[in-house]
Amino acid sequence: EVQLQASGGGLVQAGGSLRLSCAASGFTFDGSAIGWFRQVPGKEREGVSYISNRDGSSYYADSVKGRFTISSDNAKNTVYLQMNSLKPEDTADYYCAADVEGDGSFLRFIYDYWGQGTLVTVSS
Repeated sequence: EVQLQASGGGLVQAGGSLRLSCAASGFTFDGSAIGWFRQVPGKEREGVSYISNRDGSSYYADSVKGRFTISSDNAKNTVYLQMNSLKPEDTADYYCAADVEGDGSFLRFIYDYWGQGTLVTVSS
């Protein structure tokens, strides 16, 4: 059974930091890609960042470039999203998703599995 467990959300002041984790199981982790998406009520889910666990290449949305860092620990089957210099507009439910045999994308439809959301709230 495939499982993706996202955690690490919380309440933080603007300028602060949080680290999200996505623990994966049930598929070959080092052949996959993991993406982070976020969603606020009434808006579409948007891609934030993704990483290929095969070669470590990573990609970021322009809105988070230079502030967020995605990384992968293949020994722990876990992907992290380090979020620094947080802004109120980063407030959202954050989701991780697995592209089990691909290289990832900012396109939601290519992902095979999704975890539950973890809420990030940034106060001004």
